[in-house]
Amino acid sequence: MGVSRRLGERLSPLGDGPFTRLDKLLSTLTPAANRTPIDLALGEPRHAFPDFVARRVEERRAEWGRYPALRGSAEFREAVVAYLRRRYRLAEGLLSAERNVVALSGSREGLFLVAQVAVPPLETGAPRPVVLLPNPYYVAYAGAAIGTGAEPTFVAATAATGNLPDFAALPGEVLARTSLCYLCSPSNPQGSVANATYLENLIRLARQYGFVLAVDECYAEIYSGTPPAGALEIAARTGSLDNVVVFHSLSKRSSVPGLRSGFAAGDDKIIAAFARFRAYAAPTMPGPLLAASAALWADDAHVAATRKDYGQKFDVAERVLGNRFGFRRPEGTFFLWLDVGDGEDAARRLWSQAALRVMPGAYLGHGEGAANPGTKFVRVALVDELATITDAVERVVDTLGTP
Repeated sequence: MGVSRRLGERLSPLGDGPFTRLDKLLSTLTPAANRTPIDLALGEPRHAFPDFVARRVEERRAEWGRYPALRGSAEFREAVVAYLRRRYRLAEGLLSAERNVVALSGSREGLFLVAQVAVPPLETGAPRPVVLLPNPYYVAYAGAAIGTGAEPTFVAATAATGNLPDFAALPGEVLARTSLCYLCSPSNPQGSVANATYLENLIRLARQYGFVLAVDECYAEIYSGTPPAGALEIAARTGSLDNVVVFHSLSKRSSVPGLRSGFAAGDDKIIAAFARFRAYAAPTMPGPLLAASAALWADDAHVAATRKDYGQKFDVAERVLGNRFGFRRPEGTFFLWLDVGDGEDAARRLWSQAALRVMPGAYLGHGEGAANPGTKFVRVALVDELATITDAVERVVDTLGTP
């Protein structure tokens, strides 16, 4: 068997990623010639980020010549702990910069690698371990499950369940085999927030069945109204962080996706095992970038300004869309999740007739046809400046009308 065939078989359950599928979908189409193309398929923030980022990198330039600490610098981890205490009102004794935090080169890395720690080795004749995922989902979750040989179990997150997965409704046999459960809150793409009761129940479920709960909170600072509860905040009410690890990123919070900076924090036993595994698998961010990241975690003013900017964009979306396409103002994230009847068809029409690039919801979900909860939807990332977003939302209405 050739190398390429072996690799293909290993990766085949993943299929093509959403952006590869989108490229193929639009490859034979020409964008409307009378419109400037707008790409809102990718959740890449295009806001200005603080000037002090470049200054801090330059100030610490000597550190380009040194390997950083495996868990990230003490300065970085202390800034993270201070942020978590400030944001989630955590008691000082609950979190330790030494034991409970590890730096990541972006949250995707951590979300993928945590499965290598949480999922046990496969044993001949033993039940196959399960990894629970929301559906729709972030592709790193599915890649992590497949990469460990676990059985990915997709749990629908639709309007019927408040756009959050009902993991507790799974059969006991499935939960008993579960090693890892992924949750995203605020969720991508629906923008739903897991409230305190939901989180508390899910944490109890994780402890009852002995699985790791990995909560992707990279949109935690982009919200409307009340700040979303965090998994560590709710776990703290029980007096421990057992079974819980959260993942945060500066890409969305601080509009620096190119910095590739994030962290994992939580149960010290999980973090210790994760850091040990990561020492074999991944490099730590360079010292100058850790210093810039620490400064960003310590500053909340630029985050409030960014949140206000997103609020203005949702104001525009609310005004232009009204009640079309099932629009609702999301509790968090910066996405519109619009019911257009057929997401692929709408994406083709928006590109060819309006030069607007959006993501078909089916490419973010699992299943075929109606079994895929994203089939009827498109995701629109409100990541550009206000005038461009206004233009884009108006193009959606002009092109698609009311389904």
